[in-house]
Amino acid sequence: MLIVSLLILVILLWVALFKYGRRRMYELAAKVTAPKSERPLIGVAHTFLGDTEDIMTRLQGYSYEAMSSNGGMLRGWLGHILYLFTVDANDIEVVLKTHMEKDDLHRFVQKTIGYGGIFAPVQIWRPRRKVMVPMFSPKILENFVDVFSLQSEILSRKLEARAGKGSFSIWTHLSSYTLDSVCETTLGIKLKAQDDPKTPFLFYLNKLLDLITQRIFHLWLQPDWMFKLFPQFVEHEECVRVLHEFTDQVIKKKREELKIEKIARPEADSYCQLQDYKNKSFLDLLILLSGGERGYSDEELREEVLTLIIAGTDTSAVGIGNTLKLLAKYPGVQEKLYLELRHVFGDSDRPLVKDDLPKLKYLERVIKETLRLFPPVPFIIRKVLTEMKLPSGHVLPIGSGVVVSIWGVHRHPKYWGPDADKFDPDRFLPERFQLSNPCAYMPFSNGPRNCLGYQYALMSMKTAVARILRSYRVVGDEESSPNPQMRVKLNIMMKAVDNYSICLEKRDR
Repeated sequence: MLIVSLLILVILLWVALFKYGRRRMYELAAKVTAPKSERPLIGVAHTFLGDTEDIMTRLQGYSYEAMSSNGGMLRGWLGHILYLFTVDANDIEVVLKTHMEKDDLHRFVQKTIGYGGIFAPVQIWRPRRKVMVPMFSPKILENFVDVFSLQSEILSRKLEARAGKGSFSIWTHLSSYTLDSVCETTLGIKLKAQDDPKTPFLFYLNKLLDLITQRIFHLWLQPDWMFKLFPQFVEHEECVRVLHEFTDQVIKKKREELKIEKIARPEADSYCQLQDYKNKSFLDLLILLSGGERGYSDEELREEVLTLIIAGTDTSAVGIGNTLKLLAKYPGVQEKLYLELRHVFGDSDRPLVKDDLPKLKYLERVIKETLRLFPPVPFIIRKVLTEMKLPSGHVLPIGSGVVVSIWGVHRHPKYWGPDADKFDPDRFLPERFQLSNPCAYMPFSNGPRNCLGYQYALMSMKTAVARILRSYRVVGDEESSPNPQMRVKLNIMMKAVDNYSICLEKRDR
């Protein structure tokens, strides 16, 4: 009995000391609006027990609660861990510029693909960012349009078998298109996933993203020792093995090719200049710009390559899918877009070339409005390492995490007016698009750690949507409301629950 009493006393003492050491956090958190679902001890942890659709619905609800709260901020305790949920563009701008360390929840991504630029700690991210920046220059990216165009032609031919045959999920077609495009531009290889949608790489990639999402939101899967007790662990390790083996083989082959080229071209040391490397793949550029044989190790290359593949494949596919879903709901917008395509391409069935993209201005507005209402990455989480007062007056306590709701700020009436939930591509007309803060629209983040691949993704999306609409009409239930409804889930990125079920009809020429 004495031992039990001592044990209880020790536990109570530890809890008291733990809370005393965090008294400043509790003091500052108490000044932030609490969500309606908050409970003692567990906070809001109980609200994330459902599937990925339930999780996304809950986070959308918190975004709307934050809009109406004091200073656009909401608190959320996950047990003893504090998160501050913000939809205020001015606060977001300060957070993204000054708090660049990713939150600890990113460790579940880091455990699978390593320290790629998006997920790396600051001390690793900073020097790697300098290597990546020149890779995404316009002169290099425009050389990839031919790849997008060719792959979109293949996509259009593959869809012909589904046209006029009712509803079907276009997700596999879209993700195969983006994976083929990304593998050719990133790795310099032709994967031909569109010829074989069941390619293992695509299957295990989608499975891995689902498993990572489960670990992030299900507390019992977070400790490594506990995760190993669940069947998901075996699936997780198999996914990692397949993805790592594939990229390691490509990197090894690329190293050998560059060695042969260096022997054949002794002057190759100078081909890091723009005029030499603009036609190469991202993997070529990573090797060359990091210092060649003295640059990135094979492991570092794998980390960066996998990050590019995951980001490039899902982001573009989700953006294309959401655009098609909205065009089905709003046939008037689709017809206006088709008229623009006819104006640029006429009756010709020629492939798209890079000079066509700047002419497709309405298409760009449609895609940008789609990205506003349905951003592929709806939330960003940053770690607070130093206490800071924000423009709203809220103070961020050390040890907390800041959840930047891109979904929320994109639909905030403060920045987009009372019709913020309405689908209106013309709000991106130059004369109308005037924001008080650049962080009011940030589908690919903002600040020093923004996504370098923004223009790459836009090129891929515009090319695919243009090709599909030139050949097919997207049909579906017309939206009776100007505010589009779509059931979405959170699998690292935000995706349609129905895996982008649409109907296509062949256009008569």
